[in-house]
Amino acid sequence: QVQLVESGGGLVQAGGSLRLSCAASGGTFSTFAMGWFRQAPGKEHEFVAGIGWLGGGTRYADSVKGRFTISRDFVENTVYLQMNSLEPEDTAVYYCAARAGSWSTKWNEWHYWGQGTQVTVSS
Repeated sequence: QVQLVESGGGLVQAGGSLRLSCAASGGTFSTFAMGWFRQAPGKEHEFVAGIGWLGGGTRYADSVKGRFTISRDFVENTVYLQMNSLEPEDTAVYYCAARAGSWSTKWNEWHYWGQGTQVTVSS
């Protein structure tokens, strides 16, 4: 059973930066695509970024392109989301997700999810 544990969320002013981490255990990390989703109050889960199971190939939501960077460390079995130039609209609970094979932009097509970490951006 794959377990995902996010960390790094918090409160930041607009224009600031945060780095989210997601530690994976219980599976073969290198065989999973990894991704980040977010959910703002009253909204559906939104795809943020994904990275392929070999580390190559990334994709971003248009709303975060150029500001967020996803990466993964195969030694630490960890995936990161570096978030720069944060905006109040980025406020949400951020979830890490893992999927056997290739990644997807659809929340319900992933196989494992973390418990989420709150990111709040003040204006």
